[in-house]
Amino acid sequence: MRTGLIVFLVLVAFGAAYYYLAYRPRHPVPTEAAYVLPDSAAVFDTPAEIRTRIATLKEGDRVEVLSRGHDWAHVRLGDRVTGYVELRNLIDADTHHGGDKLLDEIRQIPAQAAGHASNEVRLHLEPSREATEIGELGANERVEIFKRRLVDREVPGTGTRVREAWYLVRAGSTAGWVLGRLIELNIPPPIASYGHELNLVAWVVLDTVDDNGRQVPQYVVADRIGSEEFDFTHIRVLTWWKRKQIYAVAYVESGLKGYFPIRSSRAGGLPVFRLRLVDDSGHKFQKVYSLNDTITRPLGTVAGWESDEMPLGPEPKSKRRRALVSPIRSIPSVSGAF
Repeated sequence: MRTGLIVFLVLVAFGAAYYYLAYRPRHPVPTEAAYVLPDSAAVFDTPAEIRTRIATLKEGDRVEVLSRGHDWAHVRLGDRVTGYVELRNLIDADTHHGGDKLLDEIRQIPAQAAGHASNEVRLHLEPSREATEIGELGANERVEIFKRRLVDREVPGTGTRVREAWYLVRAGSTAGWVLGRLIELNIPPPIASYGHELNLVAWVVLDTVDDNGRQVPQYVVADRIGSEEFDFTHIRVLTWWKRKQIYAVAYVESGLKGYFPIRSSRAGGLPVFRLRLVDDSGHKFQKVYSLNDTITRPLGTVAGWESDEMPLGPEPKSKRRRALVSPIRSIPSVSGAF
């Protein structure tokens, strides 16, 4: 009996030695990649209450997850360095790559507006409260705004549904969706007075003009009046009046059913901008305009939202809106609501 126990223990010891010295080095434990979510995350030598910080990771750093517990992940930082990171500070590779896709998407379009987070908020992979979190914004952290989307949400316990506006934003090297009411706009001071009586929601630079060596931007500005359904319903072109040192309203058009992004480019040596619009039947089209000095000219329309083609001919005069040239009144600066 005792001899059999000794043989059993010897076999167990031999098996353990073989596993650790021969099998495991040739068969590494499968790992998964994970990425740091907050601005910084501590790495500890143990998840126990008494622990020592051995490293600090920054947002976006990659680690290999060796195992997961209830609140902690055992991770490898390098060839020989391992430690423990709180699980809430990590996102998986698929989520991280989803964030990269959002960054790639917005690199192709101009920012529509700029603002800041009113409080600490989390960024989401999709415009939904239940969507995966991919980053966070600190209170007052500045963001660029690229898209807006309305999403229906059921209010728990009431059986009713409400519509919430979400914005696709970028902060540094991170992009994601955030609940719109948590973002306050930072309208450029020279045009902030324009937002006093209108819900100014976007401003896109068309070009710059030289004013005694100073490059002053000229804008197409979008407003949302009377409807939350569309991203904007009204535009104005603001050109720089050198003699008065103020902006002038050079063009106005209303009654639009528009969606972001508004795109700007150049064609024939002139600034050109495109509006994404829908007609009464819901068909998508683009309306294209050029700016020549202080004259804004509608060039016509293009089917669909993705085409970069120019219209075949100018819009009929009967359909053009009246162009205006008037200064903006001097009104104290205010923040808008995107």
